[in-house]
Amino acid sequence: MTLSNKKQNLAHEVVEDSNPTNNIDFQTIISRRLNRRSILKGGTGLTAAAFFGALPLVGRTEDDNGSSIVNNDSNAAIPATGELKRPESLKFTAVPHSTSDEMSVAAGYKAEMILPLGTPLISGIDEWKDNREQSAESFERRMGDNHDGMWFFGKKGRAYDAKASENGLLVMNHEYVNSAELSPFGYDVTEDKNAAPIFQNCRRASDVRREVNCHGVAVVEMKRRTDGMGYEMVRNSKYNRRITSSTTAQLTGPVAGSDLVKTKFDPTGFQTRGINNNCGAGLSPWGTYLTTEENFLGVFARGQDASQLSAAENYGRDRYGATEDHASWGYLWHTPAATDAKIADEFSRWDMTAVGATAADDYRNGFNTFGYITEIDPFDQKSMPQKRTALGRFAHENCAFAPVEQGKPVVFYMGDDSRGEYIYKFVSNAMWSNSDIGGGLKAGDKYMNKGTLYVAIFNEDGSGKWKPLIHGQNGLDASNSVLPFSGQDEVLVFARAAADVVGATKMDRPEWVSVSPLTGEVYVTLTNNKYRGVRDDQPVSAPNPRSYDADGKASGNDNGHIIRWAETDGDHAATSFEWDIYLFAAPSDLSAENLSELNDSNDLSSPDGLYFDPRGVLWIQTDDGAYTDTTNCMLLAALPGDVSDGASTVTSARQQTRVGMSASNDNIKRFFVGPEGCEVTGITMTPDFKTLFINIQHPGNTWGAVAGGSTPRSATVMITKEDGDVILAESFVPA
Repeated sequence: MTLSNKKQNLAHEVVEDSNPTNNIDFQTIISRRLNRRSILKGGTGLTAAAFFGALPLVGRTEDDNGSSIVNNDSNAAIPATGELKRPESLKFTAVPHSTSDEMSVAAGYKAEMILPLGTPLISGIDEWKDNREQSAESFERRMGDNHDGMWFFGKKGRAYDAKASENGLLVMNHEYVNSAELSPFGYDVTEDKNAAPIFQNCRRASDVRREVNCHGVAVVEMKRRTDGMGYEMVRNSKYNRRITSSTTAQLTGPVAGSDLVKTKFDPTGFQTRGINNNCGAGLSPWGTYLTTEENFLGVFARGQDASQLSAAENYGRDRYGATEDHASWGYLWHTPAATDAKIADEFSRWDMTAVGATAADDYRNGFNTFGYITEIDPFDQKSMPQKRTALGRFAHENCAFAPVEQGKPVVFYMGDDSRGEYIYKFVSNAMWSNSDIGGGLKAGDKYMNKGTLYVAIFNEDGSGKWKPLIHGQNGLDASNSVLPFSGQDEVLVFARAAADVVGATKMDRPEWVSVSPLTGEVYVTLTNNKYRGVRDDQPVSAPNPRSYDADGKASGNDNGHIIRWAETDGDHAATSFEWDIYLFAAPSDLSAENLSELNDSNDLSSPDGLYFDPRGVLWIQTDDGAYTDTTNCMLLAALPGDVSDGASTVTSARQQTRVGMSASNDNIKRFFVGPEGCEVTGITMTPDFKTLFINIQHPGNTWGAVAGGSTPRSATVMITKEDGDVILAESFVPA
């Protein structure tokens, strides 16, 4: 079999879908909630207070003029040295729709491509060549593929400084690879007719090694240019390094040492080899990098071994999409000949088939060592990545912490990016101390190894609750008939199954999470769901009557939305909350679907990346395939209000819904449009607010190619204001 002509946007063309439960889906909940409210309140003239009551705000103070400003004390390691007052309006001219091969940015700004795939981080390595003949090993010192989540860490001397902007470490994820555009031979697969059903000896060792090294994380030292505009890489910096799918990582927390993670690589269950499919990212309050492992299923294969495993073990694998004869999503990293391996089990470790007498004889548990929030200290180049298992195992999209307060727990929010999966939060046992800022991985040990993992339930009346995933509670014990839980390690390794048991609410692909530094409210992108209105378990409902018709057949909700909530009493450790929908994405000309009243200046589809900057500006990025005939993927700036700031409306189906305030030109605008074929993702800002970094994945045509070349390359885009001022400075009202 040859797949050499198949384009490989693996992480985004394939979305894992393995939730077999009948837990009520999110849209049905909204529908019932709103129909009930319509009956109780009688019509559309409902006030926000009637729906949600008065909700307190967190982390907000007012200046002498009554304008909201950020409470610096609650932002910990978030950099903030520029003007902190949030813009009162967005005065830049919105960027129009574009299907161009090139990127476009708002007038008065400059967008520059930097650090594309293959850029050497040290001297002595050839520059990228369009023929792609660089050695696989050289990518241990080059920028990887498909840049994604990232963060700028201010640097002063040899240490982290949250306020420093002249010099810093730009740390970013490399989520996946485009095999056909990475290998000098393209994606060339030859089937061995005599091999097992999951293939053998059908990919070149050098191609797989290159792809493994192109995954992971890059740490790059940056310094401000002499003209003061933007940054350049410090080549040969001792901080420049790559962490790849071959780098040894430490397992920490309740799963470390568990039988579930013991492998031939480490029979003790405390280490694994590699981090993988790193998507969104986050910052810890103490100043380390939190990377995520999302579509890790796509690199593992599984043969016919169900008879050798217990029913619980089989269910645990099935619940994460790893059914028998799962051959991965096209990577086939397990298939090169063993004789071509340069390190022990270089390729066989990607095959989770149980072939030995015990787990110590094979890699049946290798799969269980992926899917975690992983902490990296970019300032300690000799440190080992720490997989924080207490935060659960699932397809992590990103990780966002709530504003921290002295003497209170640290809280992280996370989404599981698959159709019908859940939203989680983690509350630390340890209480926050400002003295831990700059504490590195030791601070991570303190706050991320012990705590409670919760999963969200969205009630019909607009309230919500967090259910703890604790062994021995809520049916999470050995008596469970589907998957008996014998300890907290099993609850965390099979967090999805545990969330099923407690009745978590199925969501439409929860992706990026961000917390407003002004209100403390939490926002999550629900990117899209092709099954909306198509499958019986995900019916069209009042707040989302948008199952698009394609070729005479319903094709689901292509455009997605953004949900938000406010924790009770503003306490992020609370176990209850109130919620509404901030924004329904849609093309502006689809009036029945355009519930947020978008227009040509701000309409969008499939919101994905999400980032509150320290001033409270919300940046929204898209990963879209539904609106790309009209416009490429984009970045928008927004000025959100509060939960319940909208008004009732009537859809074409004459069913009521509650949405946030209308998306007028004043509170959301299109700031940037990427090149054709791309996803706009990954976002961070320097502490002085003068440089905004975003990433471009899988661009089309020749964007990012070397001069005269034809191979497109993912890259970072550096955005600065042409006059050198603060991003969105034109929006500030003088004090």
